[in-house]
Amino acid sequence: MVFSSHLFIFYFLPVALLLYYAVPRRGKHLVLTLLSYLFYGWANPLFMVLMFGSTLVDYICGLVISQQLGAGRRPDGEVPLLAERGPRTRRQHIACVVSVCSNLSLLGFFKYFNFAAETYDALLQAVGLSAWSLDLAFRVTLPLGISFYTFQSMSYTIDVYRGHARAIRNFIDFACYVSMFPQLVAGPIIRFQEVADQLRERSHTLTKFARGVAFFSLGMAKKVLIANSCGKVADVVFDAASITLLDSWVGVIAYSFQIYFDFSGYSDMAIGLGLMLGFTFPKNFDSPYLSKSITEFWRRWHISLSTWLRDYLYIPLGGNRKGSGRTYINLALVMLLGGLWHGAAWTFIIWGAIHGCMLAFERTQGKDSLYRRLPGAVRVALTYVLVLFSWVFFRAADLPSALAYCAAMLGLATPEPQAWLIRGIIYQPYYLFFMVLAAVVTWCCPQTWDWTRRLTAPKIALSLLLLLISLVLLTTQAFNPFIYFIF
Repeated sequence: MVFSSHLFIFYFLPVALLLYYAVPRRGKHLVLTLLSYLFYGWANPLFMVLMFGSTLVDYICGLVISQQLGAGRRPDGEVPLLAERGPRTRRQHIACVVSVCSNLSLLGFFKYFNFAAETYDALLQAVGLSAWSLDLAFRVTLPLGISFYTFQSMSYTIDVYRGHARAIRNFIDFACYVSMFPQLVAGPIIRFQEVADQLRERSHTLTKFARGVAFFSLGMAKKVLIANSCGKVADVVFDAASITLLDSWVGVIAYSFQIYFDFSGYSDMAIGLGLMLGFTFPKNFDSPYLSKSITEFWRRWHISLSTWLRDYLYIPLGGNRKGSGRTYINLALVMLLGGLWHGAAWTFIIWGAIHGCMLAFERTQGKDSLYRRLPGAVRVALTYVLVLFSWVFFRAADLPSALAYCAAMLGLATPEPQAWLIRGIIYQPYYLFFMVLAAVVTWCCPQTWDWTRRLTAPKIALSLLLLLISLVLLTTQAFNPFIYFIF
């Protein structure tokens, strides 16, 4: 079930809000958990079993780490916070390892088994040992959102172990945190410490609900009006057998808009739904295409993932505390794994490697480097071009296709005569209009987070109008993918 569907908007969401607000405060988390499992299991009920298993393991591990398993309830009902620094018992250490390993094993098997088997067979074939290949007939199905909820659930036990968060005794509350449908299948990745207080107590106000509706409306408009239109152009160009220099740039720019408005639109809808339920989720995008460097880009793009990788991977690896050489290696390694997190393919690994190498290179440049002395607009343009080349590997079907596409962008490919045919599709006024609109919104308009901070009557009217237009257009669109659902 996706947010931009009639099933969700006209059936699931109204029923969910009605039930949520109809029950007393004590029952809200149970209702929200059951609704979230229904939302998640709509595509495949077996997915619910996996999520429940991951939730149960991390819940038990959290109690073990906080030394609350089997302990009596304190008079105040609170679980004590572990000292941030200090020795941990062997039992606590084992519980943390069990949580991390179980989540990574779950993620690794379902996300990378097919990739590992195919790579293994390809290597054996390359060295002439085809007889030893696995040649498996079956393929493992990737559960929706597994990359998001495993990271989210795993961060809970790590934070409890580090003394950054209190363990939670109520299983329903913890299951609600893990499964909450607004951010379940495509983020943002919500850390437990960010919503722990809200799980205990939060306000439900008309102002918060109205801001949530505005967030959701703008996110829907981003997705349906802009991302889908630009995505159609990107698909035509990337799927073409041969493309011209101009078309290659138009295609990758269209894809850059598609993935940005698709994912930021989904994040806006998730944040909006959270507000309707009384939760305040953190910002996940901060105008990333205004970045003046790749380092700044990763402070603005998919903020919940970049900060997760920083706090749970980069810093534990040593961060920048072990010398320049180790810092560069850590940056490259973290982004390499970040690329692999997005997808089990060599194109994603190369995408991560490009960003990792750029982060390491920028780290070597001092404040007086030539690049830093360039005008801000020039640096924004150069950063955007680098991001465009990296998006080619993110979008291309395979590595040869990505290399061929990059060659076309550099004018190194000779287009076939039929390459000109796609122009009759991608340069239609309808698509050109939304490409221009995407550029205006990207570089000239305020962010949803800031625009909705203070709602006025004209803003509310515009939000509802955009929602109405999106719903009308949604009835005519057959093309309506959510890119990050596959991650």
